[in-house]
Formats: sequence, structure tokens, C-alpha cells
Amino acid sequence: MKLIRPAQPLAPGVAALTTTRDGGVSLAPWDSLNLGDHVGDDPTAVAENRRRLQQALQLGQPQWLSQVHGVQVVEARADGVVREADGCWTRTPGVVCTVMTADCLPVLFADAQGTCVAAAHAGWRGLLNGVLEATLDVFDDPAQVRAWLGPAIGPTAFEVGPEVRAAFLAADAGAELAFKPSPGHAGHWLADLYALARRRLLAAGVTTVRGGDYCTHDEHERFFSYRRDGKTGRMASLIWIE
Repeated sequence: MKLIRPAQPLAPGVAALTTTRDGGVSLAPWDSLNLGDHVGDDPTAVAENRRRLQQALQLGQPQWLSQVHGVQVVEARADGVVREADGCWTRTPGVVCTVMTADCLPVLFADAQGTCVAAAHAGWRGLLNGVLEATLDVFDDPAQVRAWLGPAIGPTAFEVGPEVRAAFLAADAGAELAFKPSPGHAGHWLADLYALARRRLLAAGVTTVRGGDYCTHDEHERFFSYRRDGKTGRMASLIWIE
């Protein structure tokens, strides 16, 4: 099982990582470590993949979410209940905050003392509507929060229509820097989710933002990508207080 971790720990006693598509039992096109139970895969394979992940990391039941591209953030619990939200947080050691992605941006948060952690699922809609800011609301002081940007679709692959760019610029004129004209489709744009997220986080008071080094679309062997494949699996990004 190949896992991706931040180059530096977000805080003392805090563990954070993103899975890849390696190490599971799902068959194509969900091969192999698909952790999403809503994408058409065999439920028994998904359950086994989740079991393997928990066993490898020696974890309890993660907080799985039913994600809807919104801004709802809930407290994570290890009770096996799937909650509808696009972010979760905890101050309880051993409780695992989790979001799933396959091109959208996972963002993991921890305060500098390692007393509170959170995870957010940020597609462009959630990013625009404030899911990162809603997640930061659970922390006492954004200036003490450190954020890590997990694997997402990269700035050379994420093509959007003019209405998406216009919506971001209406909220922040400086977001223009995160868009470049698409070489393949006149009037369309290549959007940099990582840059857009960094702008949002910095504006909210977060000064330490790391990660943003991958492209799920282009790295076929490593990542699932909905934009590339359509029917595909999901990675998970997890953070917890040890």
C-alpha cells in the first residue's frame, strides 16, 4: 500500500496522509484501492479495501462522509455513521477525519499545538462557496493553523468554462492569477485549484500552507481521476491526533 504523507508533520503528534490507487482488491476500472462506496464498485471489495487501510494504519473506524460539494462541516466520530458534509474535525485523539477525492482538492488542517485537526473536500464549487473558511471556523485562531494540500487535478489539466472563472473573480479579483487561457478550447480556461486554495487560506489568516505537488489527472498509475476516466475509484485523505 503506497501512501503519500506531508514532507513535514503538520503538528506534533498529528498524522496525515493520502492514499493512492495501490494496495487494494478492486477490479478495473476501480483498481485497486478504491475507498468509495458510491461509484459502482463491488461493496465487498470496498469494505475489504477499507479494512486493509485501517489495519495498515492501526486505526479505528474513520469518519466517512457523504460529500455533496457543499460547505457543511461536522464533528468526526468513530461510531460508523456516515455523515453528509464536505468537512470534518476533531479534538479527540484516535478519531480519524477523512475526505475522499478523485480530482477535487483534499485539504488537511492542524493547529500548531496538535490539539485540533480537520479535513475538507474542496472541488471548485466548495472552494468558491467557502468550505475552507467553514472548516477554519472550528479552530480558535487561523494564524495557528497549518494546512496541507493533498493530491488534486493540476493546473495544466483542469479546464473550466468562463462562468467558473467569472465567479471566482467576482469574489476575488486577484484570483485572475490562477487562470490561464486553455490552448485547446477558445474561451475556456485552465484553473489552478492549488493556487485558488492558497489564496483563500492566506486571506483567512493561515500563513503555513504546504503541499500541492501532484496532478491526479496526469499521474495515471498513482491516482484515480474522475475527469480522466469517468468511472473510477476514490482516494482518501486522513488526519488524526495520535
